[in-house]
Amino acid sequence: MKRLSTYALMLALAAAPSFAAKNSQSLNFATPVKVGANEIPAGDYKVTWTGTGDNVQVTIAQNRKSFTVPAKLVDEKHNHKGYVVSREGGADQLQTIQLSNVSLQLESATASGR
Repeated sequence: MKRLSTYALMLALAAAPSFAAKNSQSLNFATPVKVGANEIPAGDYKVTWTGTGDNVQVTIAQNRKSFTVPAKLVDEKHNHKGYVVSREGGADQLQTIQLSNVSLQLESATASGR
């Protein structure tokens, strides 16, 4: 019986990353962008989200620094990952993150950094 529970635990731990990966993808920002008042330097980031529809929390993280912002999730396929910015006050304000099967339309004015 102990052996069976060990195998069940190993299977559960092996499956956990696949569940987390569903709402997580990597994205490269080629130039610095702003999320709310926070500037995100160019580089590779992990984008994760929780929630559905109009009630989504998006976290953009690199190393130990992360930014969380509310967003709207739209199910749509894209041929490549990317992002949409608007030029505001001399800086590129991040508006939308386009990932493989979803777009995340950010409410950038309320972003919070950690």
